[in-house]
Amino acid sequence: MATLKLKKLNKVYPNGVQAVFDFDLDIKDREFIAFVGPSGCGKSTTLRMIAGLEEITEGELYIDDILVNDVPPKDRNIAMVFQSYALYPHMTVYDNMAFGLKLRKVPKDIIEEKVYNAAEILGLVPYLRRKPKALSGGQRQRVALGRAIVRDARVFLMDEPLSNLDAKLRVQTRGELIKLHKSLQTTTIYVTHDQIEAMTMADRIAVMKDGYIMQVGTPKEIYDNPNNIFVGGFIGTPPMNFIRGKISKDGYFEVDRHKLKVPQGKLDLVKKNDMFDTEIVLGIRPEDIHDDKNVFATYPEAVVDIEVDVVELLGAETHIYSNLGEYPFSASVDARYDIRIGDKTKLVFDMNKCHFFDPESEQRLTLDGNVKEIRKEMKRLETERIAKEQAAKAELERLKVEDPEAYEKRLAEIRRHERQLQREAKKANQKLGDEKPGLIERISNFFKERKEKKAQKKEEESEE
Repeated sequence: MATLKLKKLNKVYPNGVQAVFDFDLDIKDREFIAFVGPSGCGKSTTLRMIAGLEEITEGELYIDDILVNDVPPKDRNIAMVFQSYALYPHMTVYDNMAFGLKLRKVPKDIIEEKVYNAAEILGLVPYLRRKPKALSGGQRQRVALGRAIVRDARVFLMDEPLSNLDAKLRVQTRGELIKLHKSLQTTTIYVTHDQIEAMTMADRIAVMKDGYIMQVGTPKEIYDNPNNIFVGGFIGTPPMNFIRGKISKDGYFEVDRHKLKVPQGKLDLVKKNDMFDTEIVLGIRPEDIHDDKNVFATYPEAVVDIEVDVVELLGAETHIYSNLGEYPFSASVDARYDIRIGDKTKLVFDMNKCHFFDPESEQRLTLDGNVKEIRKEMKRLETERIAKEQAAKAELERLKVEDPEAYEKRLAEIRRHERQLQREAKKANQKLGDEKPGLIERISNFFKERKEKKAQKKEEESEE
């Protein structure tokens, strides 16, 4: 077991691209924490820096209060599980799990004890004499986990270990990993771009985007109070709805012809940030938009008339999609009511559950009233990032002229980084192949096309 401290970790590649910015995080002993974000956000790079497979450009990494920046990977006592099982096809399950221990010249009786203990935990005892080709995908992944377990490592690092499994097997293996962590109580860092995996498995989640930590918290904290538009849209299925409009001084959120009464507590946020009568973004979860007539009576001034564009019946609930003005949104409603495409109905927004975001910085409004300072800080960080990239490019041009050998070496490092990004993007695309692509985006495109057709029709009629 171990604690980890990541202090202002930065990773800058030779071509000037900065993959990780000031990554600052304390990981508790026995904690299961997930790094989640889209492909290319820096989560795998951070994991590789912890493992010692990537050099830390700036910052400090502590394991149990010991600085390990310059400690070789083999001496960090860390076990890593990858998306690829990386099993030796000519070896049995037993030999695959025991291989690392044999290389360390661990006594045979201890190897046998460790392997059988791990196999019992993972349900692999009946398969110890089989070779990988005789195993299912889930069983192979368990063998890879077993190989990590027998090492008695202080920290487990898992880089999208379930990505190669089909959807049903992923759900099953998620449960097995949760049980495994409860049994072993080993500090675990789990990297994934699947927010469902992060929400269901982790004690805490670190949401990343473009090399920055967007938010760290428990799954509930992040779901209920996203720091910004990205977190709100990335965490949750369907994602949070975002609707742009204005809040008048008489306390209504206005978009197109619709007006929604804003509770006093939310108005205090708007007042503190001086955002009356200026563009603002309303964020609300689909389950906080209701078709229950009892709720209509509670919030009579937050009811909207809509036409249903898409219906998804999911058994216990139904997702319906419509729009307020040009902004599409989804609502999770009671599946007992028969709702069809084209129906006109009423929905009520639970405005006590909504959030308001600054459209420029995309940050959630808080009572600190610091939205203007956040805008300045974000501009400063972006200016610094661009300056670093330009300096790195200038250095590369200098090497090309003055030191061709160093230039070629630097180019090789750049290409290696680009190949790594391509692999991550490929993994993300493979995973998305199992899931329904962005319905909100498709609906948005549908309305844009419909609007364009109407405009074109008007032009034709005026010409006639």
